Amino acid sequence: MNANAKSSLVRDVAAPRPAMSDAATQETAELAAEIFSLLADATRIRIIALLEEEGEISSGVLAERTGRSAAGVSQHLAKLRLGHVVASRSEGPRVYYRLIDEHARILVRQAVFQAQHVTGNLPADHRIGVDHE
Repeated sequence: MNANAKSSLVRDVAAPRPAMSDAATQETAELAAEIFSLLADATRIRIIALLEEEGEISSGVLAERTGRSAAGVSQHLAKLRLGHVVASRSEGPRVYYRLIDEHARILVRQAVFQAQHVTGNLPADHRIGVDHE
């Protein structure tokens, strides 16, 4: 490795980025806990997963797909809307929802992957010896 490449590597590693200790102020830690609390519900996780897979879905279809009442799903969607995780649009009597928070999507996806690892129900692309084409 030449001196310029080595110097570049050192700069990249030492480049400023938000440190957890800097981000972990009381206010930031409390907000992070609120985000986890918002996402810490099986129905909301399923709603986010469905919206990630299908894009935009009506509240009625979300209720049907989650096996929950329309009123119950509506309450979950209201919380997700207040948390700026989903957005809605009306079309006649139907209300359609879509995922708007990439960070929430990533957090939920990672939590699902963790659950799959814990239960041994790994997706094919996480199993050893599987051809990853």
